[in-house]
Amino acid sequence: MVMAKRNLAIMLVVFVMSSSMAGCLGSDGLDVLPEKKGVPGGLTLACLRSSMYTSMVIEIDHEPGYRPFSSSVDLLIDRLESVCDKPSGISVEYDEVDFGHDGAWSAQDVRDKGWEQKDTSPRDGTTLYWQILFPAGTYDSDSVLGVAVDASTVALFSDSIDEADGPFGRPSVEDVENSVLVHEVGHLLGLVNLVYESPVDHEDPEHPGHSSNDDSVMYWAIESADVANVIFGSLPSDFDDDDRADLAGLADGSIPIRDQLWS
Repeated sequence: MVMAKRNLAIMLVVFVMSSSMAGCLGSDGLDVLPEKKGVPGGLTLACLRSSMYTSMVIEIDHEPGYRPFSSSVDLLIDRLESVCDKPSGISVEYDEVDFGHDGAWSAQDVRDKGWEQKDTSPRDGTTLYWQILFPAGTYDSDSVLGVAVDASTVALFSDSIDEADGPFGRPSVEDVENSVLVHEVGHLLGLVNLVYESPVDHEDPEHPGHSSNDDSVMYWAIESADVANVIFGSLPSDFDDDDRADLAGLADGSIPIRDQLWS
């Protein structure tokens, strides 16, 4: 998620939620061998439906001192449970790891290190596995707070998130992490228009893959007119009605979908 990093509150807000295809969606050098990794949204149906995968595990690989806030993980599970059909449940597994990476991270670095650390294939029996990395360091553009790099892997950069709180502590670092985490996993769900075309015009034309609605966690940015609302209110951390309608249409087949590793 590409966000301008400034000391002014208005720019901090943009820093929190603004994004572009080059940052938030890391597609450079996508490697599909030896196991097909897919694109963000490539396992959307695997999450939304239960006909093949009845349970889901979120694998969180974090370096020492980089474990996410429990509120972020609880929020993510709540959001996933509200849209994904997993009758056997959605659970979380934590692994503290040393990624052994020096310098800034690229999308390919995230992809390579993620697949090195995966405990199992994203599709294992009747269980779907998605992976979230919390590495030390920053993205190769240090204004990027999070990135989705393939069908099952995202990363959040806590060193950059730590600098994204507002001048009065609102939004807080925890608030920022909450929203960024749901946003990035929203891309694994295919939002917005990554692997489908919505019947509703809610994608921002200047920021593909993102919502034009400032009440959606998939919103591309929060602009200056909303800075008071962000400072004195809260960042969006949930999918809006259009996002949810898209996901429901994908789940029931009324909205065509493409680029699925399983359908």
